[in-house]
Amino acid sequence: MSKTVIVVGSGNAALCAGIAALEAGASVLMLEKADEALAGGNTKYTAGAMRFAYDGHDDLIPLLRDPNDARLATTDFGSYTTDQFASDLLGFNGGRPLSEEQQKLVYQSGDTLKWLASHGVLFEPIYSRQSFERDGRRVFWGGLTLAAENEGVGLFDMELAAFKRLGGTIRYQAAVTGLMQKDGQIIGVKVGDEEIAADAVVLASGGFEANDAMRVDHFGQNWAKAKVRGTPNNTGDGLTMALAAGAASHGLYDGCHATPMDLHMADYGGLHLPPSERKNYRKICYFLGIMLNAKGERFVDEGENFRNYTYAQFGRAILDQPGQFAWQIFDSKVFDMLYGEYTFHDAHFVEAETLEALMPQLEGVDGIAAAATIDRFNDAVNDAPFDPTILDGKATEGLDLPKSNWAQKIDTGPFRAYPVTGGITFTYGGLKVSDAGAVMAEDGHPMSGLYACGEMVGGVFYEGYPGGSGLTSGAVFGRSAGTNAAVG
Repeated sequence: MSKTVIVVGSGNAALCAGIAALEAGASVLMLEKADEALAGGNTKYTAGAMRFAYDGHDDLIPLLRDPNDARLATTDFGSYTTDQFASDLLGFNGGRPLSEEQQKLVYQSGDTLKWLASHGVLFEPIYSRQSFERDGRRVFWGGLTLAAENEGVGLFDMELAAFKRLGGTIRYQAAVTGLMQKDGQIIGVKVGDEEIAADAVVLASGGFEANDAMRVDHFGQNWAKAKVRGTPNNTGDGLTMALAAGAASHGLYDGCHATPMDLHMADYGGLHLPPSERKNYRKICYFLGIMLNAKGERFVDEGENFRNYTYAQFGRAILDQPGQFAWQIFDSKVFDMLYGEYTFHDAHFVEAETLEALMPQLEGVDGIAAAATIDRFNDAVNDAPFDPTILDGKATEGLDLPKSNWAQKIDTGPFRAYPVTGGITFTYGGLKVSDAGAVMAEDGHPMSGLYACGEMVGGVFYEGYPGGSGLTSGAVFGRSAGTNAAVG
């Protein structure tokens, strides 16, 4: 007789858990807190990109929605090995060794993408954001190459279709409010007064980024002003229930993914917009210009590395500035390189023909100090050639805070400035899980009948995040939790 598995949540990790459990022969009921329109957790708010290890062009073709795309003949994808993936994660670990969770992410990433493709979840090259043209070829950079068609919404749609094809059932507006326990085993969940029995429960209900009190408690008072990029429903419910049942907490609870966002974006990523447009509130082309705080000072090395490796940290850096805002400054040399989010109809910016005319428009900024900062920056730029496809070494010289790459003078009008703040995407602290995805108790033993995946798994990310790793982590740990919930 097949086992009954309940999956709590309906985002990428939850759907991967559901697909895997169904594939392993279980009967699966998915319970979603939101209504049907807002189902999918944070997944619908993402760009749908997934970072994974691959050896070259031939590894990518079976994953593509259109393997006959004519552009492929002039595309250089390069490779992204497991060693590179591991090295990228280590770069954000603050001296910590690669965790068990990170090793699982790295070494199962490629196989997990192939598994998704086998269920009809297909991808396309991210030409618009991850490649630049050079010598007539499209050159990819930063180890991130593929995203779902129609981004996060498309990923959700394809995974949900696969889940339903395999016989899965989903209930909306069914917020899980408690876990049912008997003799030390999880035997189901509560939805209000309703009790639903199951052989296993997979918690995939996200982190606590939309919980104001938990943000302030773990990150500090500045985070009361943080914009929440994604769903309003990730309020830490699953974490709270699991910890109350005796689960072991794990990972960096004061760590999170936070992205530079339009200062004037609506809360929760702009729910008035179609889901495919919500990402347009991001502002992540800072590497093509500079960022200034209220004192008119730069506060990060905008060219420290490819933006894939810095954007999830720089949102936090902005929230640490006076007033929790900054301005991104660009000149006309880079306007045609700015991503579509900068020309989005709801993008907020100011423009002037001269820097002198721009400075008074930077609301909240010491304009005199800002002008002096730009003058010093321009004087410090070296003569190396500009090349956005590589770490080009076009840097500043002699500044206390350098710009290490892509440092072009800001000297060609017109000039534009975009006001930004930090937008929190997901939290890093979670639960300790076994290699099988079972939630570990405080006494070090797996909790019978309880599994977790997605944002709820601690120890995957620490002081930073290489772009696209979050969705891949959800898929890797979702697949593992679902399979083992069905057969464990």
